[in-house]
Amino acid sequence: MKRLIALTLLALAAACGPPAPEALQGYGEADYVYLSSQDGGVITELFVREGERVEAGAPVFRLDPQRLAFSAQSAEAQRSAAAQAVRSAQANLTLAQRTFARGLELSERGFYPRARLDADRAQRDAAAAQLTQAQREASALAAQTGLARERVRDLAGAAPVAGVVQRLYQRPGEVVAPGAPIVSILPPENMKVRFFAPQALLARLPLGARVLVSCDGCGEPVEARVSFVAQEPQFTPPIIYSLDQREKLVFLVEARLTAPGPIRPGAPVDVRIAE
Repeated sequence: MKRLIALTLLALAAACGPPAPEALQGYGEADYVYLSSQDGGVITELFVREGERVEAGAPVFRLDPQRLAFSAQSAEAQRSAAAQAVRSAQANLTLAQRTFARGLELSERGFYPRARLDADRAQRDAAAAQLTQAQREASALAAQTGLARERVRDLAGAAPVAGVVQRLYQRPGEVVAPGAPIVSILPPENMKVRFFAPQALLARLPLGARVLVSCDGCGEPVEARVSFVAQEPQFTPPIIYSLDQREKLVFLVEARLTAPGPIRPGAPVDVRIAE
């Protein structure tokens, strides 16, 4: 009898104890890196496939450079002409300076007319002004040439980060607009989860808080750290199907995975606060 009473008390104590922490529901989210070209053109080559892993700096796509190459050649020709103009202006200034210096020396001896000396001075000042103008034009054309060359180089896109190619938005032979995405890459460190927490749990979810994320078929839970907590509440979004969570005000929370894991973008996940 005493044993039965003891077991009953233990059962009541377990029932009255703190409930197991309820899982917060959310989904996987990714911050993709989108590769594009600053100039439009025809795609000639794609060096990657969807689902393929690429390293940082690996070639990804190439656009036809012919149209921009003509602009670069034209800019280079203008730059060369401007450089020649600078050299010519420098030679004219050197000659004008020598003429003025010789005239000044003769004028001091009384063998050179004052009017002629004034004309030499004016010619020297004009030559100096022409050299300054030629240098400015040459500098501007050099910048234009550099920009034209850079635009041609930008037609060959390389992966800025290591990751997995998620999607190809264009194919060889298609015309792509400036800035339009051509390829998207997902670096493993850009994977995160979004979940929704009631106000009562926000005190346990400060920035940097440790949470454990699990999903169907993912094996052991993976660790993540809270990186964002929304300031304003919202209704639980339709992607959360739990009936007891529907139409409740919750706060959006984001947590980034501390290491690459099996969580996939869009997949539903359960999140528990790590004790």
